[in-house]
Amino acid sequence: MSRNRKPLPMLESVTIEAVAAEGKCIFHHGEQVVFVPFCVPGDVADVQIVKKKHRYCEGRVVRLVTPSPVRATPRCEHFGICGGCKWQNLPYEEQLKAKQQQVHDQLERIGKVELPTFRPILGSVKIWEYRNKLEFGCCDKRWFTQEELQDPSLDLAAQDNSAIGFHITGAFDKIYPISKCWLMDDLHNAIRNETERYAKEIGMTFYDVRAQHGLLRNLMLRTSNTGEWMLLIQFHYDEEGDEEKAKALLSHLADRFPQISSLIYVDNQKGNDTIGDLDLTTFKGTDFIYETMEELRFKVGPKSFYQTNTEQAYHLYSVAREFANLTGNELVYDLYTGTGTIANFVARQARHVIGIEYVPEAIEDAKENSRINGIGNTEFYAGDMKDILTEDFIQQHGRPDVIITDPPRAGMHNDVVDVILKAAPKRIVYVSCNPATQARDLALLDNSYRVAAVQPVDMFPHTPHVENVVLLEARSQ
Repeated sequence: MSRNRKPLPMLESVTIEAVAAEGKCIFHHGEQVVFVPFCVPGDVADVQIVKKKHRYCEGRVVRLVTPSPVRATPRCEHFGICGGCKWQNLPYEEQLKAKQQQVHDQLERIGKVELPTFRPILGSVKIWEYRNKLEFGCCDKRWFTQEELQDPSLDLAAQDNSAIGFHITGAFDKIYPISKCWLMDDLHNAIRNETERYAKEIGMTFYDVRAQHGLLRNLMLRTSNTGEWMLLIQFHYDEEGDEEKAKALLSHLADRFPQISSLIYVDNQKGNDTIGDLDLTTFKGTDFIYETMEELRFKVGPKSFYQTNTEQAYHLYSVAREFANLTGNELVYDLYTGTGTIANFVARQARHVIGIEYVPEAIEDAKENSRINGIGNTEFYAGDMKDILTEDFIQQHGRPDVIITDPPRAGMHNDVVDVILKAAPKRIVYVSCNPATQARDLALLDNSYRVAAVQPVDMFPHTPHVENVVLLEARSQ
């Protein structure tokens, strides 16, 4: 027999105090901190508590009593539902202040290392249409808002509920349909919406993630500063005739959008949407597009990692190159090199650069990027970082003068940190998309390296995510 739970309280006319982690804001209620999404500091609101823990609560705004004087009007019609741009209601200058503070707090509280004065955060060159890559899920069950569910004309049983859009947080099997997203050049909206319209016209089924059934599964769009477009469509062939429908859709999109220079598809029968281990087929054009940075050209394939904010990536890498302080005589190790962007970007200021990356296809692109740019002083190796970067590897290839590391959000494996310490470079340039794990790694390096400079960089306007570049100098110098 279940216990009767007390109803969670409604708190009236509370004042939102500050920005917190993950794009939420906070206020205090008695001894507890309450986290609330989709509000800004200075808002006065009625807040319904939806979850109560020992030390904190989570709530949601049910009525905005008095808007904050710093509140901005969101541009996107999907704001507050899709969950992608949690800070569109916060002016960009305030977003930058919050991100600068986030980096400071995490490095100070988690790292607990001596820190210099931080440089002011570098704001993004563009705050709209800044992304070069977006992915959209295709699903036979779309997400409905509470307002839509209360519409008496809604007939869930009779109507087509399939959609293309973003996954809703906490509902892995449902997609919220997107008609216009402001994060990428507007052509991507036309391509996505036409894909949905034509797929429904020819009777395509949309993917059911629970039943693992349905033909149209996932879209990935990439564009570049050279004006090229890539579209990768994942299908899931179930029935006779599915392949013909898939190729009909591809032909239609190729004819309708001549801007697509790389049209690729795959039949993905796996339980997830990852494509790293799948063979892709090029339907039209090439299987890559080019990005440019300074006088360099970078080949980017469908499996390649490339920073998703092209213009801001240049500023990020310029900071990394400045911190590396190369004179032309150094051996540089570029860890987690991706398609070799940083490695090739700094190669002309170094004696030799060695890049290491987990994805073999990215390493092939990195080698090709060196070739097409006439760079002859780079080497690239594919494999798990902790398995490749060993003392034997360093003995074979030379002890680095400078290490540049740009790990994933989880930060660096302890084994990698240990090898870096044994390699004993003069300088480490640590580029991070997660200052919390960066702070943890700085603490592991602190006995041998001091933090000499910190430069936050905003790559993702309207989200709480922030990049950070740290220069570490050997204490023995």
